[in-house]
Amino acid sequence: MIRAEELNLNFTKMNGLLPAVVQHHQTGEVLMVGFMNPEAWQTTLRKGLATFWSRERQTLWTKGETSGNVLKVMRIFADCDADTILIAADPVGPTCHTGNPSCFYQEIAFETTAVEAVRD
Repeated sequence: MIRAEELNLNFTKMNGLLPAVVQHHQTGEVLMVGFMNPEAWQTTLRKGLATFWSRERQTLWTKGETSGNVLKVMRIFADCDADTILIAADPVGPTCHTGNPSCFYQEIAFETTAVEAVRD
């Protein structure tokens, strides 16, 4: 385990941002994906609540700051290149703005022989 202050996250690959995948800390369900800049990263560490950079509004936002549906950070992992993080969180209420527990509720139907070969 590495201490957060020792980790040198790579914010340069995506113009100062890095993807942050959030999953439910108990079930492993993927809840959402957001983007962090260094300030969002530091705020997340300081508050213990998942905080992101809004690419649309060009501002920081802590998930649930208006709805109360915060994401309490339980654990954080960095990928092998230190350019993506995974947050294991305890969600308070639904994560998605639609009211769904996860933002990934729309399963996409597809057909391909390549996938069928892999499934066998």
